[in-house]
Amino acid sequence: MNKTRKVSFSGIQPSGNITLGNYMGALRNWPSYQDEYDCVYCVVDEHAITVRQDPTALRHHAMELFAQLIATGINPEKSILFIQSHVPAHAELGWALNCYTMFGELSRMIQFKEKSASHADNVNAGLFTYPTLMAADILLYQTDIVPVGEDQRQHVELTRDIAQRFNGIYGDVFTLPEAAIPKVGARVMSLTEPTKKMSKSAENENSYVLVMDSPDAIMRKFKRAVTDSDACVRKSPEKPGVSNLIDIYCAATGESVEEVERRFEGKGYGDFKPAVGEAVVELLRPVREETERLMADKGELERLYRLGAQKASAVAERTLSKVHKKLGFLPR
Repeated sequence: MNKTRKVSFSGIQPSGNITLGNYMGALRNWPSYQDEYDCVYCVVDEHAITVRQDPTALRHHAMELFAQLIATGINPEKSILFIQSHVPAHAELGWALNCYTMFGELSRMIQFKEKSASHADNVNAGLFTYPTLMAADILLYQTDIVPVGEDQRQHVELTRDIAQRFNGIYGDVFTLPEAAIPKVGARVMSLTEPTKKMSKSAENENSYVLVMDSPDAIMRKFKRAVTDSDACVRKSPEKPGVSNLIDIYCAATGESVEEVERRFEGKGYGDFKPAVGEAVVELLRPVREETERLMADKGELERLYRLGAQKASAVAERTLSKVHKKLGFLPR
């Protein structure tokens, strides 16, 4: 890595197929950072086990997600792209930072409260402390920016707090990262319950669109999307369903809200909902097709993720060694 440029870190869990919300909120924007930043991209499989996983499914999801990241435009020869569990420094620094993270800070994490409620039978220590592991993911690479959706801003702020606390004791060890939130499409809502965030864990499969969904499935889901009774394509707090579809259309096409409202002025939802579906189909088509092509060559994917782990370890070990020295650990 070339520290004449700033560093961007991005991580995503292989907990199942990624949704349109994941893609628009963060994933689609990641490749654009490669020309300006030294980029680090990570499939965070260690984070995934805070909830019970089927081992076979987890391996498949990790491999497919690795392929999807390449399919979105991430270049593993240009950037560092790897699997989290292949770089032991993440878990090692995570433990060290646990000792500099306060109980009260972790207990205030919104996602911990939400996941505790949805997994009440398995509120484990990892579920509570995973924001500290996330901090380790980021701080290992002396990260300057973290491109994330709005829902992850709190975790980046906690990372800064932990880094400032550690630096305050031991000197200038960690770079303080900033969250980079995209202005459009940062928060995609459910198609059936538009006051809730789009999530693949929803019981109703029509509430979310997956990146790997077929064009027919995508069109069907948008045609069934919840709107309202006045049949006017206009963004308003009183029209959450239509507003969500307008945001999705804008993010898929690059048009402004005003342009979309003018385009569909005088037209009903029977015209608008299929148009949103078609825009999303064309947005996701190249990603789906390239992922399928990559998944047909597992040997090449294995070569790339091993190369990525080597590159990541070379950077991460420098930070970890510095931390161990500051803490008073004997050299290895």
